[in-house]
Amino acid sequence: MKIAITGGKGGTGKSTISTALALEIANYKKVLLVDVDVECPDDHIILSTTREKLEDVYALLPSFNQEKCLKCGRCAEVCKENAVVFVKDRYPFIVSGQCNGCGACLLTCPSGALGEGQQVIGSIYQGKCQQPHEHEKDHLLLVWGEIEIGCENTSLVVNATRKYATDHFSDYDYFLIDTAAGTHCNVISAMLDADLALAVTEPTPLGKHDLELILQLLDIMQLPAQIIINKSDIGDLNLIEEVSRDKNVPIIQKIPYERNILKKHSRGQPVVHKNIEELAYSLIGMRT
Repeated sequence: MKIAITGGKGGTGKSTISTALALEIANYKKVLLVDVDVECPDDHIILSTTREKLEDVYALLPSFNQEKCLKCGRCAEVCKENAVVFVKDRYPFIVSGQCNGCGACLLTCPSGALGEGQQVIGSIYQGKCQQPHEHEKDHLLLVWGEIEIGCENTSLVVNATRKYATDHFSDYDYFLIDTAAGTHCNVISAMLDADLALAVTEPTPLGKHDLELILQLLDIMQLPAQIIINKSDIGDLNLIEEVSRDKNVPIIQKIPYERNILKKHSRGQPVVHKNIEELAYSLIGMRT
């Protein structure tokens, strides 16, 4: 079962809930937790895992053959990322961090002056808890992607991380996907082929606004959704309950704003809470 833990607003608690839920389910089933917030992965910090590099992620990077180049500038004209810099009567050059590897410049070059090179845009890692709970010692594995500093092509790293996890760890019972915040391309890439999305929100006006956005996206993707309210005892619960009614998406759990949770999170420790336990039981029951 593939479950995406997502939510429009940053800082709502997606990673906190993802790691806590993964630990609880791992008491009973084998869980693969995949952190595809590749610009800022932090599940390995919360879980205090080991860090083993699996492989690099590559993308197309065009290379110029100045002997063939006509200095026409067409490559720069078609580059929507402004990765090709062209000054009249001079040879163009590539800003590698801007290039998304689409290959448009190769197709438009009239003289074949551009060749197919490649660059490392990120890496994929795996890790296990260094101090695992009693039951989940061999039942929980974390896989995550990290993009190279300055690179903007996040979707390729997200896709590569998910593909590696799917291809190499097919024997796990649960596949939990911790997405980035927002509704942009790499969030969409992260949730493709998921069976269920858990939309994490908080009872604030901004939490309501971004919850509406992510639920609109999930509706377009035809992906079943359920709502988790984090920090549920601060703010105004009516804001989220209104969205739940309007969108016909159930609220399946509320996580309170408690000192014990804050302490564990600030110390880089996974959260253990009875409401997370209940959520894990309900998800296991859905699959059985």
